Amino acid sequence: MTGKVPRTVLLIGTLDTKGEEYQCARERCEAAGLKTIMMDAGVMGSHEIKTEFSNEEVAKAAGSSISELRSKGDRGYAVSVMTTGAVAITTKLHQKREIDGIFALGGSGGSAIASAAMRALPIGFPKVLVSTLVGQNADAYVGQSDIALFASVVDIAGINRISSTIIANAVDAMIGMTTSEKIESKNQKKIIAASMFGVTTTCVTNARKILESSGYEVVTFHMTGTGGKAMEKLINDGLVDAVLDVTTTELCDEIVGGTLSAGPERLSAAARKKIPQVVSLGALDMVNFGSVDSVPAEFKNRNLYIHNANVTLMRTTPEECKKIALDICHKLAQSSAPTAVIVPLRGISAIATAGQPFHDPEADAALFTTLRENLPKHVELIELDLAINDSEFSSALAAKLLSFLR
Repeated sequence: MTGKVPRTVLLIGTLDTKGEEYQCARERCEAAGLKTIMMDAGVMGSHEIKTEFSNEEVAKAAGSSISELRSKGDRGYAVSVMTTGAVAITTKLHQKREIDGIFALGGSGGSAIASAAMRALPIGFPKVLVSTLVGQNADAYVGQSDIALFASVVDIAGINRISSTIIANAVDAMIGMTTSEKIESKNQKKIIAASMFGVTTTCVTNARKILESSGYEVVTFHMTGTGGKAMEKLINDGLVDAVLDVTTTELCDEIVGGTLSAGPERLSAAARKKIPQVVSLGALDMVNFGSVDSVPAEFKNRNLYIHNANVTLMRTTPEECKKIALDICHKLAQSSAPTAVIVPLRGISAIATAGQPFHDPEADAALFTTLRENLPKHVELIELDLAINDSEFSSALAAKLLSFLR
């Protein structure tokens, strides 16, 4: 690193219980030529570790104090407050370009605090978390971020030959991330986010090829709940210039109660960021569950389709389709950028066309009619006498989005 400005790593931890381990991590970072900033998010105990941000400063950033947290004696409340403070400080440090990476190690509380701070940072910013809970619910810590998780294997309670090796490996990963030459993309093309599912793959693939041949970079997301959340996050982070939201199926799971919901904010980010979007109704014929035995009792007599041993699909009813359509209308009403909904009248998925198991004209009619009657006037509604995977339909989607971008 001779002749270069040293990179700076932010270390966030509960130093009252993990001070020795953080000192080990700091020393290894600094031995490699990195600068470090230590933030203490612990509450109850004391320590003698040098910090750049004390636990009092972290609590203050959340509008509280360590004395208040200690007097309450509520661990859950304390973690919540320190999380808020850690996120606030971390975000400011990043905005001021004072940090180049973020590193943490912890149990449940420390992992919750540090991972929240990591999730507040953009995709591509180096993030490493060593946690005792990696094997439990990783999604709770990672969310839609790109946090590199290391299983601690043993409890983070002192330095021994196992914990020291795990910590050293994790720190070395952070060193590599922060000191390696950054990839400077030569591709300055505008980015289009596209949503896809197995039953809409043909449509999205054809549209992607058209958009790419027109000079755009298309990033495709698999609509499995996690995929939709990731797409919405990247849009919110300002990394996307337009959206081809062919496959809005996660709305079904959110409204009806399936397993692949992307949460209530799905289909909201593009409007919030004021970017063009072309939306369709891909896979709104289905709600997702696991194995057929996992389908809730209330749905056992519905039209079910066993996709494979681990995935069971349930056809949406006319009433459910009305609710889904109203949700689409409400969310798109918030958009001020060019927005269109393009409807495939002959089938909204590969298994919803004539002769297929989810072909249901009554449910489709409820979906289409509700859209016609409630979609705001500033959102263009285009109805095509085609199935979603017809080449003419995918061409129409791409053409409309391209017209918005020119």
